[in-house]
Amino acid sequence: MILSDTCPREGSSPKPSISVSPGGVIPVGGNVTIRCRHQLLDKRIFLYKDGDRNYLNYTDPAGSEAEFPITSARREHGGSYTCRYSDRTDPPAYSEPSDAVQIIVAEPSYPKPSISLSPSWGVSLGGAVAIRCWGQRRGVRFVLNKEGRHFPSVDSDGFEAVFLISIVSREDGGSYSCSYHSRSEPFAVSYPSDPVELVVRDRSLPRPSISLSPTGVTAPGADATIRCQGQRRDVRFFLHKAGDLNPQRHMDPAGAGAEFRIPSMGQQHGGSYSCSYRPRSEPFVSSYASSSVELVVAAAPPGRPDFTHTNIARLGLGAAVLLVLGLILAEARYSRPRGAP
Repeated sequence: MILSDTCPREGSSPKPSISVSPGGVIPVGGNVTIRCRHQLLDKRIFLYKDGDRNYLNYTDPAGSEAEFPITSARREHGGSYTCRYSDRTDPPAYSEPSDAVQIIVAEPSYPKPSISLSPSWGVSLGGAVAIRCWGQRRGVRFVLNKEGRHFPSVDSDGFEAVFLISIVSREDGGSYSCSYHSRSEPFAVSYPSDPVELVVRDRSLPRPSISLSPTGVTAPGADATIRCQGQRRDVRFFLHKAGDLNPQRHMDPAGAGAEFRIPSMGQQHGGSYSCSYRPRSEPFVSSYASSSVELVVAAAPPGRPDFTHTNIARLGLGAAVLLVLGLILAEARYSRPRGAP
């Protein structure tokens, strides 16, 4: 129900607080709740949307908090909202408006963008990093998302935008994503990109040491263990392999060291390894990497293929046999005359 405020009286009551849950981008058809809270009892609470002359809704809560649910969100629900409360006098006396919260509704016709960092892994305190976002539409406004941080949006005449952090601090570490929207519809946006992690390297954290067992050339199918040792507890260790773009292996040891076991090694496990650690209290602040160790896996003897590759070949052969049997059974079933027993 939409009613108007007729001759309201502004009072000196403290402004209410407002919050929205869940935050971030709401999918079309999703549910969201706006909560308004004040310090007094027996008040009527009103909800406003920026751009509308009248209030959207009101409620008389039993306590000091009111909820305004929005179910099956649509594009028109996106916008900036405030609330305020009044007493029951005639004409009523109103509090100051709350601060504003925003509801942003995803636009399913916008393909989600991509995001990347340069440098791609880790930047030193005080260094610079560029965050690049790109999509499939021209002339849109890109938004960089990080919990607890606001970045100015960037208008792009092409397909991408670059957000530059010129002097990186510890607080800049974290998980980032980006989205975009039409410049004429700021509250209907694309779904966020997949996230990327910005890891800040701190020289004040001593580098860990690394060792390999066994050393030398290792036979295919054998096990190897890489040990990383630091000088402090309550850290998470990360194992890195040069040139490997797969997610890093990590471990939360009870002490100041961690062991990474590599079982049944094949040729693909050979390479240069290093490790680093991050304090558990600062999950995006890292030590510099240790020196590297070289894991060398011997070539399989003639007539004895690599253990891992052999298993892959066997699995592929088994899948092919099952596929052929399935096709034969399907052919027999559909070629059988109708009514045949």
